Amino acid sequence: MQFNVERELSHMRETQISSEDIFHGKILHVKKDIIRLPDGSESFREIIRHIGAVCVIPVTENNEVIVERQYRYPIDRVILEIPAGKLDAPDENRLSAVQRELREETGYTADEWTDLGGLYSAPAYSDEYITMYLARGLHRGERHPDEGEFLDVSRVPLADLAQAVMNGEIPDAKTQICILKAARILGI
Repeated sequence: MQFNVERELSHMRETQISSEDIFHGKILHVKKDIIRLPDGSESFREIIRHIGAVCVIPVTENNEVIVERQYRYPIDRVILEIPAGKLDAPDENRLSAVQRELREETGYTADEWTDLGGLYSAPAYSDEYITMYLARGLHRGERHPDEGEFLDVSRVPLADLAQAVMNGEIPDAKTQICILKAARILGI
């Protein structure tokens, strides 16, 4: 299935009239834009600008996935996720960034990297784009988590994770997508 983006946009495009900075933080920037709608009327959009991120589903030779459990303050709970992190700069090489995150968070390195594409985490209000990878040929090393980063790292069979996604037990979108993509690619 392919879309002709220009044709799709021609009758739906919203154009910016003005933009106001609401908050400028270390990770995100919040803006309020006044826009012109396709029918000529005006409205507003509150949007979050994000530097971008990467994630990886590291799969062992036994089809186990290296996963993390991490407390997430905004939702006040511990959730299971795959290794991930934000870019250090907008133009940072995404493969280098994901290799750094895997090594820091889990201690693992990999011989084989497959680009699984990308996703917008919440396109209704954010431009955060996450590039996803599959890592194989894993080698265990020493973890070096960022300051203030507390993670429990473990291995879970990919088949069990795929079933957990289907059962609604994994709430993190990037983790769900990578699990299902890896399961399909690896025939699980």
